Amino acid sequence: MLTATAEVPTTADAPGSAEPPWAWRDAPIATLVRRIQQLQNERAQAFRRLDQAHRQYLRSGQHHDFPRYRSVVHEVTQVFAAASREVLAVEAELAGPRAQLMLARHVRSLQELEQTRLATVALLQVMGTPGVSGQEDPEKLRQLKIKVIKTMEAISEVLQELRFDAESAE
Repeated sequence: MLTATAEVPTTADAPGSAEPPWAWRDAPIATLVRRIQQLQNERAQAFRRLDQAHRQYLRSGQHHDFPRYRSVVHEVTQVFAAASREVLAVEAELAGPRAQLMLARHVRSLQELEQTRLATVALLQVMGTPGVSGQEDPEKLRQLKIKVIKTMEAISEVLQELRFDAESAE
């Protein structure tokens, strides 16, 4: 099972405090950037798992392996949600107490690109499942695949900019 490490506690976990406790609060910027990279690796692993499960589901004749596919979708959704919470906490730390607005913008861009990627992959999987969407449009599928690739390229570029700008910030 995929799990995100170091989940960010919610405000409900810290009654009476304005901000939840967070393990990375006093960490150097380089450590925060490494954590973002780890979270991106976890997301990439989750996407691979989702893709494998979808392929296996399609090979199984659609209905035979649906419960397993649904289970993987649920697990991957939890990984994405945990990663997103932590990424948003890093962004808040960089934008607020650290006053590293450029780094915070990079982190925000990563989050937005990952949301786009997830939505596009989900649509691609639905549309690529024969008989499910009623929209087996090869051109639309090709456009979605290109969008996923371009989004992944943009994610790589933002990660590179984040690493470069973080070195300058320290």
